[in-house]
Amino acid sequence: MLSIRKIVQIDEEKCDGCGICVPACAEGALQVIDGKARLVSEVYCDGLGDCLGECPQGAITIEERAAAPFDDKTVKAHLAQAQRKPEPLPCGCPGSALRSFTPCSDPPTEEETLPLSQLGHWPVQLMLIPPGAPFLANADILVCADCVPFAVPDFHSRYLAGRAVLVGCPKLDDLEHYRAKLEQIFNAAGPKTITVLRMEVPCCAGLAHAVTEARSVAAPDCPLEIHTIGVNNNRIDRCLVGSTAVSNSNN
Repeated sequence: MLSIRKIVQIDEEKCDGCGICVPACAEGALQVIDGKARLVSEVYCDGLGDCLGECPQGAITIEERAAAPFDDKTVKAHLAQAQRKPEPLPCGCPGSALRSFTPCSDPPTEEETLPLSQLGHWPVQLMLIPPGAPFLANADILVCADCVPFAVPDFHSRYLAGRAVLVGCPKLDDLEHYRAKLEQIFNAAGPKTITVLRMEVPCCAGLAHAVTEARSVAAPDCPLEIHTIGVNNNRIDRCLVGSTAVSNSNN
């Protein structure tokens, strides 16, 4: 039965799909679907508006209209189901089997003119790497938006060398699952440092937000840097989280 009550309204024209609002909703009522934040079910929304201040575009408002009543029991079941989201098992696909190896270090021969790979493990996709992967333990962890390597010509030497990399897309994947997965990884791995590489496009802000939230819970003392890469000119803005120092460089 519908009733008149307060409920979230999202302006799709203003929404850029950044996903920052998703983890702000404790009831799991918001998800990024087809590039836009959407209310997945009226019964999940309590109408209190905790997500309002999280939207940089001002796309979220509270309206009063006929809607299905908020259902706390359904919300609890929904959140429990999200927590039970199964991890992809390495045994399910040969291509996702965990592997660690030594990055190339020998100087290239006269016939080899390409730069050497600095990748030290496999897989690299965040959705495929279990929190207990041995190459994550006490590592310098690099959380990288999957578009970044295309914009940084010296990505391997500048960022990948000596780091364990986790790759993902905050616009196409489940951002709340990212946050929960990263919290598990940071808790299990005890990383030495965390570096985030994101593109300057608004949707990529969700990746930095998920990492920052996970770190605040699981590894609050771990140094965190967020690097923003420009789409057109490889500009790099570097922010030291927990510090007032911010440096900009054009390369």
